Amino acid sequence: MGTSLDAELLDRWTELAGPSARAVGEDLVRRYSEPHRRYHTVEHLAAMLSIIDDLAADAADIAAVRYAAFFHDAVYSVEGGDNEEASAALAETALPAMGLDAELVAEVARLVRLTAGHHPDPSDRNGGVLCDADLAILAAGESAYAAYASAVRAEYAHVPDELFRKGRAAVLQGLIQQEHLFRTPTARARYDNAARANLAAELITLSEPGA
Repeated sequence: MGTSLDAELLDRWTELAGPSARAVGEDLVRRYSEPHRRYHTVEHLAAMLSIIDDLAADAADIAAVRYAAFFHDAVYSVEGGDNEEASAALAETALPAMGLDAELVAEVARLVRLTAGHHPDPSDRNGGVLCDADLAILAAGESAYAAYASAVRAEYAHVPDELFRKGRAAVLQGLIQQEHLFRTPTARARYDNAARANLAAELITLSEPGA
């Protein structure tokens, strides 16, 4: 693979899926390295896997959560289409070919689809861990959050500013209005306050003329 991070991710995949599944891992890492991506990249995947490690005790099936992390943004296009559905469908094709049992495949696909809205049921331990890891960037420090917001805007460079601001604000409002932004006790204690502060600050910025 091209970089040390690519190699690290491939090692993580091989540890999870076994050496015989290396080609699938190489394909996944290549997908996260596509040139049109600015945020949904190998760095995002690596960060998610690290947080999933921290939250592993809260999951019911940590292997399913890790497989879902690898697949959750495997298909990523900003110009239409249902990325989560397409990513789940990719998992439903690739994982059975690797020999995974149907129950695990179904759980991975369910988890991938869950990242479309980040609304896991309170009893959904696997969904809570995956969604918390995906949303942890919202609690980043000021400079890291600014870089994240800038990268998201860059992915949607083709969208006019006014339309982007409206769409982005709608997404952030949907998040900030949730009673529980994070589902696991660890993530809630670690991230919730900072994430809500970041979301509120970005919403103010998006409402400013010329933002």
